Amino acid sequence: MSTMWQGCLAHTDYFEMRSSGGHDYGVWVTTPPNYDPAAAQAPVVYVLDGNWAVGMTAPLIVTQLDPMQSILPYVQVSVGYAGEEAEHWERLRNRDLVPPGEPIAKEYVDAVDMGVETGTMTREQADAYLAELSDSRGDMFLNFLTDDLHPRIERDYGTAPGGHGLFGYSYGGLFSLYAWLTNSTFFESIGAGSPGIVSADSQVFARLQAMGDTLPDTKLHVTFNDREILGDLAVYQNLAKNTATFLHRLSARNGSVTSALMHETHVTGLQASFLSYLRTCRGR
Repeated sequence: MSTMWQGCLAHTDYFEMRSSGGHDYGVWVTTPPNYDPAAAQAPVVYVLDGNWAVGMTAPLIVTQLDPMQSILPYVQVSVGYAGEEAEHWERLRNRDLVPPGEPIAKEYVDAVDMGVETGTMTREQADAYLAELSDSRGDMFLNFLTDDLHPRIERDYGTAPGGHGLFGYSYGGLFSLYAWLTNSTFFESIGAGSPGIVSADSQVFARLQAMGDTLPDTKLHVTFNDREILGDLAVYQNLAKNTATFLHRLSARNGSVTSALMHETHVTGLQASFLSYLRTCRGR
């Protein structure tokens, strides 16, 4: 275990890795208690937004020992940013987690501008934040997960050859939908928590229409929050409304899709959404 996590996150290793596209990432690998890679081959669950999510999701690996509702074994790999870039994870995620060509909704720009007005970010920070959205490369990040990072995880942790999962929240949830819509067979299950479908012209709708009537075989579990729907922030109202529209368009087609409504805000819903994904897609 890396000394930086000794005593902080049990059974967690940390390393840094450069993608074939030239970007650097921080990677947290959390194994189940008493995990022996030489004897037990568990699939991997990739969790996005590691700088934010790892502290709330990695400890939940103990659910595999829950006597009332145990979760199938998995190794959690949380992916975020390292070094000085870790301070800028909120804007760098716009580059990596948003599908290429995703439109920037006016409500999103308004929400960023509100942050400048309230002093939570400077104008320079806001401009940099929006600039990442104008050249989003979710496709390159997906390739990093499957082609660059996974072979190392498989080699170093003796993971299973299949059955892998992916979980993302907010823009990470949008990325999860994008990954699902690529119809890749790499992931067996995908969780999309409050996916950031802020624009009604999102790429996920165009990709869904292009797929026709047949949906991917990969399990998809989508959650969103009642406080997003009932609150007075347009950016979250749009997110929830567009997520509901996306689910409605799935209901008339064949596919393994489930959904759940969380009693949370957008900020507090991450852990509840991850638990919902584990119980639905990885419960015994």
